[in-house]
Amino acid sequence: MTIRQLATPWAAPGDRQYSLPTSLLVKLALGEAPEQVPAVRDVVRGAQPASRSIDGGAIDRIIGEKAGVFRAARLFNAAGGPGRPGCGHIGYDSVEQATGVARTLILRVPSGTPVGPLCETLAQIPAVESASPNYVSVTPFDLLTSASAPKADDGWATRQQVRMAEAHAIEPGDDGVVVGLVDSGISKRHVELARTFRAGFDTVRLESADVAPGIELLGDHSLDDGNPEDRFVGHGMGCAGIIAADGQAMPRGLGGACRIIPMRGLAAVRLPGKTAAVGLGLLSDLDLAVNLAVNLGAKIINMSFGTDDAALAPNSPKPHADVISYALARGCILIAASGNNGRETRFWPAAYPGVIAVGAVGGDGLPAAFSTRGEHVALCAPGEQVLTTSIGNGYQYATGTSFAAPFAAGAAALLVARSHRRARPIDAETVRRILMRTAQPFSAGAQTGCGTGVLDAAAALAALEEELDSALGHQAEADGGADDG
Repeated sequence: MTIRQLATPWAAPGDRQYSLPTSLLVKLALGEAPEQVPAVRDVVRGAQPASRSIDGGAIDRIIGEKAGVFRAARLFNAAGGPGRPGCGHIGYDSVEQATGVARTLILRVPSGTPVGPLCETLAQIPAVESASPNYVSVTPFDLLTSASAPKADDGWATRQQVRMAEAHAIEPGDDGVVVGLVDSGISKRHVELARTFRAGFDTVRLESADVAPGIELLGDHSLDDGNPEDRFVGHGMGCAGIIAADGQAMPRGLGGACRIIPMRGLAAVRLPGKTAAVGLGLLSDLDLAVNLAVNLGAKIINMSFGTDDAALAPNSPKPHADVISYALARGCILIAASGNNGRETRFWPAAYPGVIAVGAVGGDGLPAAFSTRGEHVALCAPGEQVLTTSIGNGYQYATGTSFAAPFAAGAAALLVARSHRRARPIDAETVRRILMRTAQPFSAGAQTGCGTGVLDAAAALAALEEELDSALGHQAEADGGADDG
C-alpha cells in the first residue's frame, strides 16, 4: 500500500494526492493580508496566539460555514524582520510580497472539514489568490540498502561517471559555498560529515489527527527547533554524503569543501504493511524549510522530493510555486529530483522553470527505468547503487533520482566556488546552461525526455573557465578602447 491508496474523503473530486484532513494553505491577494495575523513559528513557540479571524467578512464566513472554528497563521517569517519573539510577521520586503510568501496563511480546521471543496470555494473570492489542501510528499520508491563495510575502492564507478577526480583537480571547493539540504534530516556526528554541517532547522509539525489510521509517526514530529536529526529514514544522509562526504571510507562528496545547511522537512513514518521508515513531508513544512534555507544563506538548494502533477485535482494550485519563485528571486540555484515513476510526467518542484531537474542513469550510462522523463528534465546523473552515508555512523547503497540530484548540487557548488575564486558572480541560469551544455552523451545516443546527457563536472568547470576568460578578455579590450579614447 502506498500513501496515495489511503482514503481522503475531505479532498476535492479528482484529487488523488494525499493531503491533511485538518489543514489548508490560503494565499491572499496583494494588499489583502491582514497585519494582525502572526507567523506560525511564533504561534508554535507560544509567543503569539493563532488568529481566529482573517478578514471579518467573506473569508471568515465561508470557513465558518464549512469548518466552524479555525486557527490561522502566516506560514513564513519576514526575512528582514525585527527578530524578536512574536514579531515574525513584521517587516516583509517587496520580494516577499511579490512572490506571495508574505501573503500565505496556514489554517487549522477541525477533522471532518471538507477541505478540498472549501479550497475551491475560497478560490472564488477576489481577496483570495489561491487556496490549496496541505499536500503530502512521500519518498517510498527510493531504495536504500545498508553497506556495513564498504571496500576501499567501492563507490568510485559512479564518481568516475561524473569525472569527479578531474573536477576536483580543477576546483576543490570552498567552505564558503553553502548547500541547503531540504530532506529527512541528518546525523550530525557522522565521521564523513563532522565538519560539513552548519546549524540547521527542523520544520516538521505533525499532529496525530493529521495522518490516516495505520500511518505510524516515528520520532520527533511536532517540535519546531534547531535539531534536524534523523534516526529512522536515512534519505537526507544519502544526499548529504554525495554532496560533501569527507572521503574516509567512501569517495569524497562531489561538492568538495562546500558546507551544508540541513533542513528537516520530511517526517519519519511507517506506512501500513511496511517495515522500513520513509520520509513524509507536508507542503507547508517543506516550503518553510526551503524558505529558511534561503534566508540562512544557502546558495544552492537540493530538493529530493516531489508531487506528481497527475495526482492533483485539475484546478488545484501547483505545490511549492511561491517558495520556488522566492528562492530564485534571492539568487539561489535550485536542484530537484525528476521523480521515480518511469513515465513522462511532471513532478513539482522539479518541473518549474528555473529549477534544474535531474534524472538518473545506471552504471551503463543509460537512463534508469524508474527515472521520470519530460521536456523539463535538464540532465541525468548516477542514481543506481550509489555508495553514500547513512544514519548513525553508517553507509548505504542508494537508488533513485533523489540521489542523482545531489550530484548536480555538488557540481553546482564547484561552479560557484570557481566563479567566486575568479571574483565573478554566477547565477542559476548560467549554472543550468553550463551543466546541460557540457553533459556527456548517453551511452546509446540521445534519450527522449532525459535531458542533454550525463553530468560531467570536469567539463562544466572547464567551460566556466573559458567563459570567465572570455569575459575578462572582452573587458580588457573595452578598457583599452576607453583608454585610447
